[in-house]
Amino acid sequence: MSGHDPYAPESGDPSFDVDSYDVEIDYRVRTNRLEGRATLNAVAAIAVSAVSVDLVGLRATRVRVDGDRRTRFSQGPRKLRVTLPHRLQPGERFSIEIVYAGAPAPRRSRWGTIGWEELEDGALVASQPTGAPTWLPCNDRPDARAPMRLSVTTDAGYLPVLTGRPTGTTTAGGRVTVTSESTVPVATYLVAVHVGPYEQTALEGGEGVRVFAPAELRRDVTRAFADVPRMLALFDDSFGPYPQEACTLVVTPDELEIPLEAQGLAVFGSNHLVPDEQRLIAHELAHQWFGNSVGIGRWQDIWLNEGFACFAEWLWFERSGAASVAEKAAKHHARLRALTQDLVLSDPGPDLMFDDRVYKRGALTLYALRCAVGAAVFTRVLHEWVATYRHALATTDDFRALAARVAGRDLDDVFTPWLDRVELPPLPRP
Repeated sequence: MSGHDPYAPESGDPSFDVDSYDVEIDYRVRTNRLEGRATLNAVAAIAVSAVSVDLVGLRATRVRVDGDRRTRFSQGPRKLRVTLPHRLQPGERFSIEIVYAGAPAPRRSRWGTIGWEELEDGALVASQPTGAPTWLPCNDRPDARAPMRLSVTTDAGYLPVLTGRPTGTTTAGGRVTVTSESTVPVATYLVAVHVGPYEQTALEGGEGVRVFAPAELRRDVTRAFADVPRMLALFDDSFGPYPQEACTLVVTPDELEIPLEAQGLAVFGSNHLVPDEQRLIAHELAHQWFGNSVGIGRWQDIWLNEGFACFAEWLWFERSGAASVAEKAAKHHARLRALTQDLVLSDPGPDLMFDDRVYKRGALTLYALRCAVGAAVFTRVLHEWVATYRHALATTDDFRALAARVAGRDLDDVFTPWLDRVELPPLPRP
């Protein structure tokens, strides 16, 4: 058991872990009404008599532990407090069934408004880092990954697109239900539901890739995602086989500020279907290896997600002939050098954990490693990293140790200046 994450201390309950989720949702687009039932199959991490479940903006109407109708519970603005039938010892298993409803809306956080968001014609989920409780009762910790079954029912004319491997689509009473399953462990911030007037669009050469978009965007989507098979092939070579059970891309009719990735899934706005945004497609695909398979258990290690995905952009630029990795590194090093030097990459703090400097300095750290050990050894490091921590949690110290083992030498001279010091190191030489 780990404690509360210091970057998000109000989220999650370290006294228990979830073994699996089973979630059923009925969502009405026109009225923004969500009714749900979630079952959390859990295990006590310590001796405990009551647990807290994260739930924001929606009201629980029934709670049962192991089917007990006498289960007592109380709800505040962020937490659902559930009294267990008796004091559980570490390792004892129990299940919590929660029936809940309301009008889902984003929650306010230090990182902006996050969670379930209404679109002009549908809805999407943007949960990172603490938005999942706006639609899903959960133990919202980055280290608390679990398999999940999802079932979402919505209005005729709309289609839910879900995290996980699709297991069925049915229509009854003029409404559509889509089910999916994630048998690999998934963090709650990486679970998503996107609802819109979507149709599945074929992607030439994209075997196994599912693309969903409004019919009127089909041509633009086909053009924008034409290189996705080549991106996936590059990343397969660079990192190892694609690690997820699904590869699903969604395009909303709305414009979005940024794309958003989830487990085996990414959503883009209609404004991202232009050539200048190609790097964002590569970035979100790379997260399926870095962040969604190799996961972080604490937010301070966010560079392991974002720095790696940013470096993957540079690999794609080089493969597509737009610019070499060295050119991208030099360009972004110059930009970072002109900015304030007040960030420690290995522990940037909650206010800066999504700062663009984390992304670019993280990518430059990998570039410095590649310059120090050579391209062949560097590729071995990435393959070992992805294979060793496949669907598991890793830390910055884990990466330092693995890279040193693969390289066969101590690498503190590389990592310490980039990860642990404020001052930006000089641009590495290839």
